[in-house]
Amino acid sequence: MKFLRNLLAAILGCLIAIGLIFMMFIIFASLVGNAEDDITVKSNSVLELQLQLPISDYAGNNEADPFGGIFEKTQGLDEVLKAIAVAKNDDDIKGISINNNFMVAGMAQTQAIRKALKDFKEDGKFVYAYGDFYMQKDYYLASVADAIYMNPVGGMEFKGLASEVLFYKDFQEKTGLKMEVIRHGKYKSAVEPFLSNEMSDANRTQIQELINSLWGSMIVEIAEGRNLNEQALNTIADTLGGRSPALAVASGLVDELLFYDEYENKLRDALSVEEEEDLNTVVLEDYVLRSNKKNKGSGKDRIAVIFAQGEILYGEGSQETIGQGMMTEAIRKAKNNEKVKAIVLRVNSPGGSALTSDIIWREIELAKESKPVVVSMGNVAASGGYYIAAGADKIFAEPTTITGSIGVFGVIPNITELAETIGVNAEQVGTNENSVDYSVFEPMSPTFRNTVQEGIEEVYDTFLDRVSKGRGMTVAQADSLAQGRVWSGVDAQKLGLVDELGGLDDAIAAAAELAEIEEYSIRKYPKYKTGFEKLMEDLGGVSVDAQQRFIEEEIGTEAYTIMKQMKAAMEQKGIQARMPFILNIK
Repeated sequence: MKFLRNLLAAILGCLIAIGLIFMMFIIFASLVGNAEDDITVKSNSVLELQLQLPISDYAGNNEADPFGGIFEKTQGLDEVLKAIAVAKNDDDIKGISINNNFMVAGMAQTQAIRKALKDFKEDGKFVYAYGDFYMQKDYYLASVADAIYMNPVGGMEFKGLASEVLFYKDFQEKTGLKMEVIRHGKYKSAVEPFLSNEMSDANRTQIQELINSLWGSMIVEIAEGRNLNEQALNTIADTLGGRSPALAVASGLVDELLFYDEYENKLRDALSVEEEEDLNTVVLEDYVLRSNKKNKGSGKDRIAVIFAQGEILYGEGSQETIGQGMMTEAIRKAKNNEKVKAIVLRVNSPGGSALTSDIIWREIELAKESKPVVVSMGNVAASGGYYIAAGADKIFAEPTTITGSIGVFGVIPNITELAETIGVNAEQVGTNENSVDYSVFEPMSPTFRNTVQEGIEEVYDTFLDRVSKGRGMTVAQADSLAQGRVWSGVDAQKLGLVDELGGLDDAIAAAAELAEIEEYSIRKYPKYKTGFEKLMEDLGGVSVDAQQRFIEEEIGTEAYTIMKQMKAAMEQKGIQARMPFILNIK
């Protein structure tokens, strides 16, 4: 009897909990729905562009999801660009105010936003920028503005680009934790940090040329925006001529030093509003909700935009990683949908699993049989990221995109020395000569190394074949551009690795042209977990993100970064088509 009472009590408790969660869902849905309905933009308003969240190409927000956006940890680049485009034709929006510090976005993403702001200005609307402190990427974005203002006690970083690569050879020797490396490619130096304590000449050459190209692209646009010549900007960078507020004004990087209340009066002047009157503003997050409901396109024809962002890992995939499961489903849905007339693949990936890359490449090939496929490259589309793009009918890259890196490698952990130090000995028993092919507790045998090397050469040859056929060049030509070498978008176009320089909108327009359609709507793939699903995950316990943030706070950002890189190297499975190094450009 007692058991039945407890069982009934447990069942009743579960029903009450489910009921409470359902009520919470209804309340949240109602609140969010009302919030969206209440978003109004007054006439003579300014759109405030504050990019507080890290930028991803696609956050996967679903406007039909009442929890969409509430639990997001990133801001979708697609939504930012659309909001600016809608604001351009919104009679209530007279200008945009960039008030942004320490933007977390890649170079190509920043360039795309800058391009959208430049387009916004074409019909006579204004863009002003204000900052307490301008990092180089922040300033690059702000340089598109009609006027740039800075806090009188603020600061600026304008010194040119630099890159840092960490090396772990001594760490391995001291700990006994070693990474066995097998590679192909003169420039394929993703594994160099495990083999040496310093940068090779080949690696130094490609990094120097890469950052020179990226900096050159930035300087050209900054010079145009600020009406300065490129040589003068490089002189300012060399002499740190913007290191103080006064020098920033004197050098022409900034127009005027103002406190924020004074900056607001500049906005009032631009709107022809009296100083005592309220300033009508709308924040980006609210305007995104409004813009998402506008300009959805017309006509029954559609163009599918499929976002491939993150490392390429074997498996289902997620919002942060590219897996063959989610990507295959998205490509097939677009291919089999008769209303979809063309596909645009947006790639933002340093690469990863060679097997997964080839699976996705195959799906692209099958999709091309019935409709055109165009690739748009984001911050980086290198190695495996380039692999999945190589077969497209047309490839677009931003000038600051990092791409290429056609090469493969394998990294296998070995703890033989560590095991000896701590007194661990492993013995193996097998039925055949090579049945025990590898153990992390034993030195790598020549037979196993040769077998892996053979596999790497086969994958590299396959990679070259995919590139040569996709880009219409000989295998020898592809090999001359390969060897793991990375290129900027500008150089990649010159070399024939990409067709044109441009952003996602340019790729979509090209896809429409290839499909011979003029009126169309956009459908975005893949579909990520809904806000409600994420809420349920959070209610179920401490999330992985929360655990990672806790560890980072405890051991520090630099130590956490090293730990993540080592962990990622140890978790790599199979032959890798991955960007040749973890590049920290600052």
